[in-house]
Amino acid sequence: MKFMYHVVSVDDWTAAENQPVYAAASLSVEGFIHLSEKDQVAGVLDRYYKGRQDLLLVQIAPEKLTAELKYELATNAEYFPHLYGPINKDAVVAVDKLMQA
Repeated sequence: MKFMYHVVSVDDWTAAENQPVYAAASLSVEGFIHLSEKDQVAGVLDRYYKGRQDLLLVQIAPEKLTAELKYELATNAEYFPHLYGPINKDAVVAVDKLMQA
């Protein structure tokens, strides 16, 4: 089974703790939530979250998502999964603390 991943701050994830869905700020700003495949996570952390110690990695089963998922070309010339709606939490397989150097 292939999983998708979403990087989120502890505070943002905790704020939606009692909700059935999680909507990242990018959903209202850009119209979608940024996701990654496993081999893309390290690059995302390096480009956008370097040095942050307050992050979680949300593992998602894409077949359980209820919003539309599209692969789109990003600014680094890679195709990334974008979710055009909130993450329904019944699609979340695991949430792990990220430890960065």
